[in-house]
Amino acid sequence: MKKVLLLSVSTMLLLSSCVTKRQFTDLQAKQKETQDLLNSATVKLNSCLEDRAAATAKVGVLESQVSDLRKNNDNLQILSAKGASSIEKTLESIKEKELKISRLQEAVTKKDSITLALVTSLKREVGINDPDIEVSVEKGVVFISIADKLLFQSGSYTVTAKAKEILAKVAKVINSKPNFEAMIEGHTDSRSYQKGLLLDNWDLSVKRATSVVRILQSYDVSPTQLVAAGRSSYTPLVDNDTAANRARNRRTRVILLPKIDQFYEMIEKEMKNLEAGQ
Repeated sequence: MKKVLLLSVSTMLLLSSCVTKRQFTDLQAKQKETQDLLNSATVKLNSCLEDRAAATAKVGVLESQVSDLRKNNDNLQILSAKGASSIEKTLESIKEKELKISRLQEAVTKKDSITLALVTSLKREVGINDPDIEVSVEKGVVFISIADKLLFQSGSYTVTAKAKEILAKVAKVINSKPNFEAMIEGHTDSRSYQKGLLLDNWDLSVKRATSVVRILQSYDVSPTQLVAAGRSSYTPLVDNDTAANRARNRRTRVILLPKIDQFYEMIEKEMKNLEAGQ
């Protein structure tokens, strides 16, 4: 996501089942912190890989020398106990380093593996062939974008019957991933909106998000996995200069991601182990 998530605090007092600005900001901060830690881990991993390549080359030379010495009985006597011990220690050190690298690689790639499995599951469970439903992956996070016309009538935040069928499939996927969070984002176009208690597009986008959250919860999705958020018109996909473009910008996104705290703890543990030389 290219821009900071924006939430309306004042208007959300009128809405129920919606996250506070502070909760949403904390979630975004944790996600950024995790991404920064992942980048740091990747740098360390690349450094370790370079060290391993150099050490492996050194071992190749040493092993070749040992092989030559063993072919010559006279030269075998030159290979002292100290030299043999040094080679054994070098081999042992490389094995330990390879184990560290393997553990770090597992930590870094685990999230991507989970994401790939989730995308496969989503494409199977959700009507991905529908052009109004898009599944994408950005920075290890899965996004399901559902066009506004599939979910709501114009200017309404009441979920349509057809949308409930789609959300039932999304709920099934979320329920199969209890360690994932699902953030529901409402997006509008840039045209001004005001109706009843809804003052503007902020209100409309948040209200649509909470409507989807309630539908998902009715399909037994745990409320502890759900986050409702409104983005108003401030993160458009395209310019709002034509009716077709405005239709593209009116959408609801379901964002599926591993719980940030769990992933952060996993990476932090591996980083500490690497620094401690374990």
